[in-house]
Parts: sequence; structure tokens; C-alpha cells
Amino acid sequence: MADNAPIFDPVSLIAEMGIRARRAARTVAALPSATKARALDAAADRLRGATAEILAANALDMAHGREIGLSEAMLDRLMLDAGRIDSMAAGVAAIAGLRDPVGALIDESRRPNGLVLRRVRVPIGVIGIIYESRPNVTADAAALCVKAGNAVILRGGSEAAHSNRAIHTAFVAGLAEAGLPVDIAQLVPTTDRAAVGAMLTAEGVIDLVVPRGGKSLVARVQAEARVPVLAHLDGINHVFVHAAADPAMAEKIVVDAKMRRTGICGAMETLLIDRDYSGAARLTAALAAAGCEVRGDPAVRALDASVAAAEAADWDTEYLDAIVSVAIVDGVDGAMAHIATHGSHHTDAIVTADESVADRFIAGVDSAIVLWNASTQFADGGEFGLGAEIGIATGRLHARGPVALEGLTTYKWVVRGTGQVRG
Repeated sequence: MADNAPIFDPVSLIAEMGIRARRAARTVAALPSATKARALDAAADRLRGATAEILAANALDMAHGREIGLSEAMLDRLMLDAGRIDSMAAGVAAIAGLRDPVGALIDESRRPNGLVLRRVRVPIGVIGIIYESRPNVTADAAALCVKAGNAVILRGGSEAAHSNRAIHTAFVAGLAEAGLPVDIAQLVPTTDRAAVGAMLTAEGVIDLVVPRGGKSLVARVQAEARVPVLAHLDGINHVFVHAAADPAMAEKIVVDAKMRRTGICGAMETLLIDRDYSGAARLTAALAAAGCEVRGDPAVRALDASVAAAEAADWDTEYLDAIVSVAIVDGVDGAMAHIATHGSHHTDAIVTADESVADRFIAGVDSAIVLWNASTQFADGGEFGLGAEIGIATGRLHARGPVALEGLTTYKWVVRGTGQVRG
């Protein structure tokens, strides 16, 4: 056997986990909303009670991350403190209190022959989550899947292995306390990459795969998967400052959109400034003062000589760092053209006092999330009132934007008759 060969059979591992998950999924799909809520409340309590254990595990991951040279943005994603653990637990508790989508009536109609047709929401089944860096995904994803009546198989990255195990242990202890089978939320017990391949080809075992991580991970998932995938590749997000923008508002939004947290997928990566906006230099100076490296096109550099020259690749780069590219564009049409060419259909924003211009931008930008006079950092399921998110989807099928409870369900037709036959 070669030195780099897996010491386990990944296909058998995932198949065995899938059998247990399928059995558990049938159980959770039939649970009353109140039972699922009690289980998630118990899981939230267990997470809070395990703060010391989770912090100790995270310290091991952080030390390893520094040893292997993770960037500051990646370390920020990985890092947990007492506040973040409390927020994680609060997110699980918030999901417990959300309206249960399972069994919800989507629509109803009556046919001329008297048949009554209803579409009702049902769980998808077994969800596979493949993720990197952020250990909070362990709790967020598990809670959303349980609330939506699904079982989940979680496969976190090696950089967060200790944190993920500690969080998972606390979470399933809460489920068990409430009488739910712990197989509803399983964590793949290895970080070997072969397990990812086994999940991607687990037709009939896993019903939907959701990747959360870097471009290379998502690209691999989309290239290799033989099960449906819900994903986005990049968060190349734009803020367009229109000529009619309030200068103070524009500066506040631009700095927050880039610098609040640079390593999240909702961070602004490109700033577009209307050629007729008079405060362009103020915006670039504010970003620089906040610690951001600013790269601009020739028009921007003519206004602010301290700005570095942007290369062609900058307009198509998700930095996930304190770097921003800035371009001067010709009005809203120029902004929309730039976004159509370089955007990733994730999150884009306009800052303007002109409602008609905002309406044109909102209608013309084909992104999962479009904001008017607000920071792109709001691209988050919790901020949308969804409790948490399984990820942000940028495709056009099934779900777009923050995917939470409703996005983790499908529907079935229920037809009620009074003896009708089709002769």
C-alpha cells in the first residue's frame, strides 16, 4: 500500500453513515415541531455548557493553523471565543423558535373534476455538508437540518478538526437528552480527502451536498459530484456609489462592507464609483485609513495618488483580506455592466438617494442578494431573520441567497379525491 493511500474504505464508511442517517431521517421527518424545538434548545444549552472544552479544542486548531501559515482572514474564520460560542448557541436556540417549514401548505387548487391538489413542504432527506475553517458551521448546519426534518452528515476541514469534534459532541448530547437519535447529526470521523470523494458519489445515500469553503473546494465538489449540489464559487461583491449618494452614508457603508470582517463571503471586494460623484477620494482615503490596501484604475489613481495600480485580475478576485479594487464607472449603466462582467451573482449594493436609480439597479443586477443603502456584510442568514444559514446559493434553481429552513425542504403533491377515476 502506498504511503498516501487511505487506511480506511471511504465508500464503506459513508455508506454505513448514510444507512444510519436514512433511518434517523425517517424519525426526524415525522417529529412534531415542539419536539424538534426542545431538542435544539437542549443542544444550545449543551453548547454553552461546553464552552471551556470547545475553547480548549479551538486553541489546538489555532496553534496548528499558525504553524501551517493560515492567513489572518482564515484564522479569523477559525477562531472561537466565549462570545462567538454564545452566539453559536443563540443561533441554535433561534432556529428552535422559527416556524417549522415541514408540512407547510405552498398552494392549493381544485380541478373541474373535483380533485383537490395541494403542494406541501417535506424534508429533503439526508444532507451532506462539506466545509472548511468555520467551526460554527457544525452547529448551524446541524440545527437547520434537524429543524427542517433532515438528517445531516458533516465533514469539516482538517484545520478545525478539534473544534468541530467538540461542538458536535455537545450538540448531539443535547439531541440525546431530548430523546432524539444522535444519528440525525453525524460528523465524519476523518479529515482524509477521500471521504469527500465518497460523499460526492454517494448516490442514493446523500440527497443533497452543500459545500462551504474556498474556491478550490467548491470547484472540486461541482466537478465530481454525482448528487445534487447547492453552492456558490466566489463572493465577488460590489458596492456602487451613485452620484446622488449621501457622502457620509457612502463612506460608512463602504468601510463597513469591506473592513467589518474581510474574510467572509459577504465582504465587498470591488468598489464602483460614479464618475459624477464628487467624493471618490474621500472613499479611498477612508478605506486606507481603516487599514485597507486600495488598488484602482487610472481614473481612481488620478484622484488619489496613493492608490496602487489595479491589474486585470483584480476585478475577478475574491480577496477575503484587507484589499479592495476600485473603479470609476459611467453611472448606473456602467456599474451594472461591470457587475455583469466581473460579478459572481452573490451580493451587490447601491448607495444613492435616488429611488428610481436604485430601482434600476435592483432590477438589472442578477445577484442572489441586492441591497440599497446597506452594507454587503448583511449577506447572512442570521441577519435575514433565518436564524442561521446552510450557505449562500448563487444558482438559479431551488434556492438563492441565504439558504435556511425553507431551502432545506422540497415539496410533494397531495391529491384528495371523492372516488374520481380517469377512464
